[in-house]
Amino acid sequence: MGKRTVFFFVLALVAMLGSSPAVAEQQRMEAQPSGGAMVVDALVARPLLIVATAAGTGLFLVSLPFTALGGGVGSTAETLIKTPAEAAFRRCLGCTVSRRADEL
Repeated sequence: MGKRTVFFFVLALVAMLGSSPAVAEQQRMEAQPSGGAMVVDALVARPLLIVATAAGTGLFLVSLPFTALGGGVGSTAETLIKTPAEAAFRRCLGCTVSRRADEL
């Protein structure tokens, strides 16, 4: 390989690595929810998700003896309690995806 070829590959690598933060920042900015989405989330979605979490907790407690006999306590708790609770309390206002514990 000649010096020009090596120089070209190094230059291309630097250009790609240098543009990665700009692309990531642009994707992050595009993911910002609108003001309307935040208002609807705060006034409608969050209260409904809190009610769903409370109802799921009640349903989980009622079904717990039967679920324990079947061995599905973990998956039932995840579905009825954890999923709506994460959506209500862990995601940003107006966002549609919950943050996971490893992202905090």
